[in-house]
Amino acid sequence: MTPTRIRLDEQRFHWQHGPIDLVLGADGEPDAVRAAYDACWERFSGVLEELVGELNVLRQPVQALAALHDCPLQGPVAQRMWRACHPHRARFITPMAAVAGSVADELIAVFARDGIARAFVNNGGDIALHLAAGQQYRVGVFADLAQFSGARFAHDDQTLDAHLTLDAQQPIRGIATSGWRGRSFSLGIANSVTVLARDAASADAAATMIANAVDLDHAGIVRRAASSLKDDSDLGDLRVTVDVPSLPEPLIDVALARGVDVAARLREQGLIEGAALFLQGRARVTGIADSRALSTTRASLTTEAPCSKYAAC
Repeated sequence: MTPTRIRLDEQRFHWQHGPIDLVLGADGEPDAVRAAYDACWERFSGVLEELVGELNVLRQPVQALAALHDCPLQGPVAQRMWRACHPHRARFITPMAAVAGSVADELIAVFARDGIARAFVNNGGDIALHLAAGQQYRVGVFADLAQFSGARFAHDDQTLDAHLTLDAQQPIRGIATSGWRGRSFSLGIANSVTVLARDAASADAAATMIANAVDLDHAGIVRRAASSLKDDSDLGDLRVTVDVPSLPEPLIDVALARGVDVAARLREQGLIEGAALFLQGRARVTGIADSRALSTTRASLTTEAPCSKYAAC
């Protein structure tokens, strides 16, 4: 298994190595951009091997590992995963909850150099940003993870539910999305939860925890042991959501309120900057103070429902 790279256009590449699947782009002085891409590719080529070498530990619950050692991991990406998940150790979480964001953070660091105006690393929807002074990105919004596909990733505003503009003056450099209809398992029923944080690893871990909290007991919700769906799942025999029926609005509001409570607490602790939670056409937002940064492209959403993240432009 060797890493591959394909140029998508003048600003963007698609890189893949096993399960790591990236879209990345940069703007700036041509020589600086070229040098940054070369350095990023060199770093990217070794990340998967590093993670595989510590995979057995990375799949263990942080709470159990913390009792043995402050951080039992060696590689920089693995340690970043641990640090992002450690604040959530009171509930079940493994370092794997922050793997995509941590890889994105590791690679975006290469672009923090003279001559680079802005850059992004999108690791399957978990995104790390570099923004020099005066720069900004407009972030694409999908309220339902099931509606996203790579074929729609083409800067087409008609496919988006909304977009959010982030600029260099804001502290946000990481965005991550989780939900039961995404590529990873979830204990909750959220269509999507998008988190804005100071780095992608923190956003990734928090999105997992908030999405897990958007939940309720209902006879129609179908859950299966994670191990029965994927042999090597880090969730083991925990029951994950595989189907959610249409729910009445009062129950949707209950589930969203539970997620908002968790999101608000994480924001008070300084772990996130904001979050948007979506469930069956309804939404809740916390911490996105500047509503002028948000605009919607579908009439069914209001300014109370921004920011499920997949594209930077």
